[in-house]
Formats: sequence, structure tokens, C-alpha cells
Amino acid sequence: MKKVLIAAIGFAALSLAAPAMAADMAVKAPPPAPVVPIYNWTGFYIGANGGWGQSHGCVDFVTIAGTVAGGCADRSGGLAGGQIGYRWQTNQFVLGLEAQGDWAEIKNTRISLLDPLVSTTGKIDGIGLFTAQLGWAWNASLFYVKGGAAVTRNRFDIFNNVTGVGLASAGHTRWGGALGVGWEYGFTPNWSIGVEYDHLWMGRDNSTFLGVVTPGGFTLTGTGVSQDVDMVTLRVNYRFGGYGAPVAARY
Repeated sequence: MKKVLIAAIGFAALSLAAPAMAADMAVKAPPPAPVVPIYNWTGFYIGANGGWGQSHGCVDFVTIAGTVAGGCADRSGGLAGGQIGYRWQTNQFVLGLEAQGDWAEIKNTRISLLDPLVSTTGKIDGIGLFTAQLGWAWNASLFYVKGGAAVTRNRFDIFNNVTGVGLASAGHTRWGGALGVGWEYGFTPNWSIGVEYDHLWMGRDNSTFLGVVTPGGFTLTGTGVSQDVDMVTLRVNYRFGGYGAPVAARY
């Protein structure tokens, strides 16, 4: 009888303790959120680019009688070069500065409207961009806009269509403005690829000649060339650093 009583008391004690244990288990804190690495765009980078460019230009001839329109034309060609810059990321915003230089082969030859016996050749053989960037990052994907200064190296030639002899030439460097948009993806902690479009406003540039006489009898004292440029390039960058310290995912 005594053993039965002890067993009954033990069973009752276990019955009372079970709810308390269950309550303790119910209030335990959930496990911490997993910590995953977030792609960090901060750091210096260097890279290469290549693509296509098109220039729209209009020529005016300055003669003794006044200024005469020489015609407008588009010219296009290849681009290849490199870029170097620095980006700084805070939350999902990315700020950056970049310098880019490209060799170019954007060239066009056309017959002049002033004198059909004369042709003109315009060529861009170098382009430089100095821009600031504002971007929005989604982990390893970065969308950005950019704007700043642009510089092109140009050559303009006038020659006789009949003899092929050059009548005048001018080489010069001109400055303007640039505005662009791009997308970049980091496929490793240090390497990224992207595509970018830029429009360059290069304004009007004037050249002076010492009395060039065309086959049709026109005396040229100078030219004025207005020019805009569009660029589309594929880019690959190497960024020094890699991922930042692991942080809790916030995207």
C-alpha cells in the first residue's frame, strides 16, 4: 500500500511539472537570422571597355563672302580603351568617380555642298570621359547614371576630288559634356561585367585657314564644325578588395 501511494505522488508531481516545462520551451527565443555576405561595391577598380560610337557633325565653311553651310553627316566606328575609378557604397546607394580613355576610329568622308569638286573628311581618334556616378545596388547588381566632362581628339581634312591633293587640314582637341547610364554585375567578389551608354555634347569648334582656294574658285578662310557623339560599350572591371564583412541580409 505504501508503494502504491509513493507511485501516485510521483505521477502527480510529473503531471504538474510537464506544463511548466512546456511553457519554458514555448518562450525560448527563435534562432538568429542567418548571416550572409552582401556584395560591397566600395573600392578602387580598373578595367577595359570596347564597343561602338557614332558622331553627328555639321560643317560650315567661312569664305570671303561669308559663312556657307557645308553639310551634315553621321559617321561611326569602333572604340576600345580602359577606365579607372573609385566607388563608395552606403546602404544601397553607390557614389563614384571615374576617368575613361578610348581609342576611336569614327570617320566619314563626304562631298561638300559648297563645291562638289571638294570633299571633307572628319575623324575622331580619341575620346576621354571624366565623370561622377550615382548608383543603386541590389547585392551584386548595380544600376547607375553618370555625368561630367568629355574630350575628343579630332582631325578635319579638305581635299580636291579630281587630283586627290589635300587643300587644308586641322587637328584639334575639343571639350564638352557627357551624360550616361549603365548596368554592372559582379560575378565574383572582385570581377564585374557591364554595359554602358553615353551621349557627348561637343558643341562647335572653329578652325582658321590662310586663304585656301577650292577647284570651284571659292576662297576658304576657316571652318566651323558642330558635333555630338553617342557611345555604347561593354565593360569589364577588377575591383581591389572583394566582399565586405558579412552582414545580415537587408534586401
